[in-house]
Amino acid sequence: MTHALVLSGGRVIDPASGLDRVTDVGFDGNRVAAIGDGLTGTETRDVSGAIVTPGLIDLHTHVYWGGTSLSVEADSYARRCAATTLVDAGSAGPGNFAGFRRHVIEPAEVRILGYIHISFAGIFAFSPTVMVGESQDMRLMATREAAEVAAANADRIVGLKVRVGRHTSGANGIRPLQLALEIAGESGLPIMAHIDEPDPLYEDVVDLLRPGDVLTHCFRPAPNAPVDDAGRVKPALLKARDRGVLFDIGHGMGAFCWDAARAAMKAGFPPDTISSDVHVLCIDGPAWHLLRTMNKLLALGMPLTDVIRASTLTPARAIRRGDLGMLAPGGPAEASVFRILDEPVELEDVRGQTLTFNRRVVAEGRVLGGRYEDLSP
Repeated sequence: MTHALVLSGGRVIDPASGLDRVTDVGFDGNRVAAIGDGLTGTETRDVSGAIVTPGLIDLHTHVYWGGTSLSVEADSYARRCAATTLVDAGSAGPGNFAGFRRHVIEPAEVRILGYIHISFAGIFAFSPTVMVGESQDMRLMATREAAEVAAANADRIVGLKVRVGRHTSGANGIRPLQLALEIAGESGLPIMAHIDEPDPLYEDVVDLLRPGDVLTHCFRPAPNAPVDDAGRVKPALLKARDRGVLFDIGHGMGAFCWDAARAAMKAGFPPDTISSDVHVLCIDGPAWHLLRTMNKLLALGMPLTDVIRASTLTPARAIRRGDLGMLAPGGPAEASVFRILDEPVELEDVRGQTLTFNRRVVAEGRVLGGRYEDLSP
């Protein structure tokens, strides 16, 4: 049988099925048609030496470009890192989600899903010159409206977003999270919770989270690092993981620290999901994009298959999209293709500390909607 498109000769890694070998992937229309050796295609792309994975999912991005000051343009960003799904982490709230959907989500080539912010206008004042934490004013906490908009846009909204910490909720502390949990319990929606500096403490936040909720910025620097001064993972985090809370990187401009990451990994506490938290203040460093963040976890010794799982299968499960995050016949015609080059790359954290690693991850291409797009430099 001749398929419309075949990716030939790549190392195919699909954590969902345990597949990890050099083989071919065939696509017909909007579906994966076959995985196996010797496939033939009307269009064949030789990806020998590259890695072929399920379509990469960046679980924490900000892509309401033109509608919020922090957001980047979705399609150009997704091409940087061969992503096929971007999950916006609360750029929009119930007061402006309609504009996000019509003007950004629907016209985009890449799939855009999102957590809707419980703040009425989302993250509305985030720029190099103006920085106002939206959770500092309880009058803006529109939890019921957020749940209603989520119900009306269930094909695009995957949960609720809330930000707490000294910079985002200020004197209100943990109260915005408590409000989010109340409505999340009624509506059956998961939560993605942001933390920055105390108050509240990291432990106080994860103590409240439920199975399936996501704590983003899990490897942030002190204060509110995942480990204590002796390098031990804080007990509250271990208990939260045991009950099903997910820990997400959410790199951004302030939430990935080599010291905290090394200590957590050494203590056997890897992230569940890897995400960039890309926005205007970190897209040109220190976060850059999803592949660069994945590169950092490889540098920390996280096995390649686990890095791929944390960027495909686990985020798909976090957003309750069982059709995504895997390569299987009948699934969406999507795949990401990248190379790991044997050349050094300098990897920086949010405090300017650098680590030189001897392998660099670069985008090669992707399949989106059954079409191959060459993304190589």
